[in-house]
Amino acid sequence: MASKPGILTEWPWAHLGRFKYVVYSFIPACGKEDEREWDMTYFLVLPILLWRMLHNQIWISLARSRTAKAKNRILDKSIDFEQVDRESNWDDQIILNGVLFYLGYKRLPGTVNLPIWRTDGVVLTALLHTGPVEFLYYWLHRALHHHFLYSRYHSHHHSSIVTEPITSVIHPFGEHILYFLLFAIPIITMLFTGTASMVAVVGYLTYIDFMNNMGHCNFELVPRSIFTFFPFLKYLFYTPSYHSLHHTQFRTNYALFMPMYDYIYGTMDKSSDLVYETSLSRQDESPHVVHLTHPTTPDSIYHLRLGFASLASGPYTSSSTKKWYMWLLWPVTCLWTILFNWIFSTTFIVERNVMDGDKLKMQTWAVPKFSYQYNIPSQRGAINGLVEEAILEADNAGVKVLSLGLLNQAKELNRNGEVYIWKHPKLKIKLVDGSSLATALVLNSIPEGTNQVLIRGKLTKVAYAITLALCQRGVQVVTVHRDEFEKLKLRFGSKLGSNLILSRSYDHHQKQQQQVWLVGDEFSEKEQKNAPAGTLFIPFTQFPPMMMMMTNKMRKDCVYYNTPAMVIPSVLENMHSCENWLPRRVMSAWRVAGIVHALEEWETHECGDSIMSLEHIEKVWVASLQHGFRPLAIST
Repeated sequence: MASKPGILTEWPWAHLGRFKYVVYSFIPACGKEDEREWDMTYFLVLPILLWRMLHNQIWISLARSRTAKAKNRILDKSIDFEQVDRESNWDDQIILNGVLFYLGYKRLPGTVNLPIWRTDGVVLTALLHTGPVEFLYYWLHRALHHHFLYSRYHSHHHSSIVTEPITSVIHPFGEHILYFLLFAIPIITMLFTGTASMVAVVGYLTYIDFMNNMGHCNFELVPRSIFTFFPFLKYLFYTPSYHSLHHTQFRTNYALFMPMYDYIYGTMDKSSDLVYETSLSRQDESPHVVHLTHPTTPDSIYHLRLGFASLASGPYTSSSTKKWYMWLLWPVTCLWTILFNWIFSTTFIVERNVMDGDKLKMQTWAVPKFSYQYNIPSQRGAINGLVEEAILEADNAGVKVLSLGLLNQAKELNRNGEVYIWKHPKLKIKLVDGSSLATALVLNSIPEGTNQVLIRGKLTKVAYAITLALCQRGVQVVTVHRDEFEKLKLRFGSKLGSNLILSRSYDHHQKQQQQVWLVGDEFSEKEQKNAPAGTLFIPFTQFPPMMMMMTNKMRKDCVYYNTPAMVIPSVLENMHSCENWLPRRVMSAWRVAGIVHALEEWETHECGDSIMSLEHIEKVWVASLQHGFRPLAIST
């Protein structure tokens, strides 16, 4: 919102929320009453709008991918959730354009049965854009920077110092009306002169979207050779760095797409060439810490930072996958699932974060495999190869720590990362599976005074560590499955003393004010129903137990904690996407463990099947708190 919102600031359908597309319910009434023939022009409006949305999304994904790598990045400042929320209504301008297109089709002459191509119309569009459109926009833009109009309208756009492609269309409603009238000059002129064609109209709209997105993408992609061989293009074709300066300096580089008016009226920023050259010379960034993750379900690809920004900025839950457009996208999702594994043959960068300025640089890399593929024995060899390749690549790049997230550290896959240490004993990079911090978080989530807990689910490294720690502290650990009981006894023997108990029922032997259940994979909905009212469920796995993912199956008379995770400190920046199902500005214990490992400059690996000592668990816990991380427990 502008600092002092003026009239026509809010969009007319803002109160409709996610139902705003009902404004298109009038479309059937927009046909020409006197036209009985099937008119391609009328039926192409909707595909054109869909193409514009796809075009914008391609730019969003491309820009986020490139800026995460740092190559040719222009500004190093961070983006936050506030900016993502402010820019989440970028499709409003497409809705507006669609409404006006349909109304124009009904009311304006010459809109029926447009030819595919007319050369005179294309030439006329180019001339009108270069002259009246660019000239009028320049002076309109300068006027919008007058303090009166700026505070009421244009300041909303300039709230984004670090721009994303879609920042280009984030304006108040009234401002968009002016832009539409401006860009309509060539189209309306073609209609009245009888020179309009489908290629001219669609091509002009695509040109506007392309240049708008490119100018706000925050990485330089225009090669020097273009201006070397065609020097005059510097007056007709702006670059991302040229417009980025407008968002940092505010009073220079006002031009729309053609800088010649800035040259003519003396408003070109003198550092434009320097910023352009500096951006082009910038190389890929080598981080200090890498977190290795992977997509979970086919729908989760939209939740990645490279996917839909609005989805990525919220937790990935069952409700987020039930949005109406996700159902419409299901055929595309199925196709993309197939193409995903074919296109991506190696890990790819998902996001970039920094802590304390440039003191610690972090990247998240994703293995191009879904969760279900990790459970297919025939796939494990290929997945292990991808993980190993990522480790070696990070090692060669000078990365200090690599943390293994989600199933990349599964015991069945690589024995919690130990396989890679055996194969490459000279690794300089330190591998972290995060089990110690995850264990510490679970232990510190158990209410004080608890003298007995029930543990249920697949026994993992973290489950073993929790059981040992609790028994050594004098807390009884109850299990209701004999095979689990025998495995724990076999693993630790006398270390557990008499504190490991096998029970025939889900009801604890010792009655206490609140039952505490530690749950993991293979914990079923049926078992959840057997818990007494008021039971506190604390998961110890990277994935929430299935019944916790299904929010409509959670009992209202019980308390559910999140998977082991921590709220990040304010000095950790460029956070504008959520890690899987976790809330904003929250990281999983496994990811935090890698960051703490690097901050403390520990020179040992933390992975493998061996159980860490209580002293080490406490050391990692204290270190994470000292660096500003705080535990997250209660699930929303």
